[in-house]
Amino acid sequence: MTQADQPSREFPSFIAEMKWRGFFEQCTDEANLSRLLDEETTTAYIGFDPTADSLHIGSLLPIMGLVHFQAYGHRPIAIVGGGTAMVGDPSGKTELRQMLTLEDIEANLEGIKAQLSLFIRFGDGPGDGLMVNNADWLKEWGYIEFLRDVGRYFSVNQMLTRDSVKSRMETGLSFIEFNYMILQAYDFMVLNRDHGCRLQMGGNDQWGNICSGIDLCRRVNRTEVYGLTYPLIMTASGEKMGKTAAGAVWLDAERTSPYEFFQYWINIDDRDVSRFLRLYTRLPKAEIEELEKLEGADIRAAKQALARAVTTLVHGATAADDAEKAAAALFAAGGDASTVPSSERPATDFAGEGLGLLEALVDAGLMKSKGEARRLVRQKAVRVGGEVAADELRRLTADDIADGRIVLQVGKKRHHHILVNP
Repeated sequence: MTQADQPSREFPSFIAEMKWRGFFEQCTDEANLSRLLDEETTTAYIGFDPTADSLHIGSLLPIMGLVHFQAYGHRPIAIVGGGTAMVGDPSGKTELRQMLTLEDIEANLEGIKAQLSLFIRFGDGPGDGLMVNNADWLKEWGYIEFLRDVGRYFSVNQMLTRDSVKSRMETGLSFIEFNYMILQAYDFMVLNRDHGCRLQMGGNDQWGNICSGIDLCRRVNRTEVYGLTYPLIMTASGEKMGKTAAGAVWLDAERTSPYEFFQYWINIDDRDVSRFLRLYTRLPKAEIEELEKLEGADIRAAKQALARAVTTLVHGATAADDAEKAAAALFAAGGDASTVPSSERPATDFAGEGLGLLEALVDAGLMKSKGEARRLVRQKAVRVGGEVAADELRRLTADDIADGRIVLQVGKKRHHHILVNP
């Protein structure tokens, strides 16, 4: 069962719930869109760039938008942009993104498709979602033909006023990126023509691209379509959502373990708890409003509810249980330490001069490289057995083994136990 199979009818309409939860930023024609959603099953789409083989929690907001949309009986379309990934979206970017090979894109598509299927019900029935790859209709175009048949509908003067273009004019915008708006607009036109798609949703940095698509649908398909954007989420401390010292917080358990994922939500700023409960969970309105009343040290309970709900959403109830037990093992009495992420090594690795700390951190998956490990040791962000490791040349020896394990910690969130075999 996906999240979209669990209807939420606490609100009179999809738009009402979007507003209460904080998803609603801009809408091209709210009155007529509301009327359309009330009167008929409507199709909407959101695009996902296959820049990696996993989505991260920055993608979780648009995913939740599609989940809510389907829960109200409407039909979601997820575009995995195999075609536009070869161009690169300049929206929200300050520099040209590295180009991907066809092989990279294909591998990334497979991973993302599997992830989206955990949230959205895909199939052929009423309200079932559709997953498409825009390379299917973009890759066959010839350059001259595309300019003639599609490009002629776009005004360069108007394109230059779009925020996604205007914000890049000082730092430089490549011609290939400048074309991205036309490609995304063409996606909307194709989905409207072939699948009756009437709504495009996305982050607020997509507003200009969405408006261009609406204009193209009017000109070519003679159809009235709509756009709705979500706010761009920053944490209360001003950081981009989902970014940590170690990089992105991924939805893939191999990239970010369920325990690390759980800890990310436990450690958010107190000021973000209410907002994130509304945006990133499907907890009932009444339950969220009760959690929002908590103050002081009691906010910890709201963070626990948030972390458990989002971890269950992404990784399942069993993984959420294990992550919660692991957190209890580290921060409360009587927890089960066996649920902390761990690896095994023979005792001989720690005999004599032992094992280099930097090597151990990389092998444990706590760091991507020895360079990163060295930097964090110098920042006093690494602990061994609870004690700060101040020396990057430090080695792990038999003296570090306690209860058959060596306990490693990076920052407040990342933990790993090296289980030592006799």
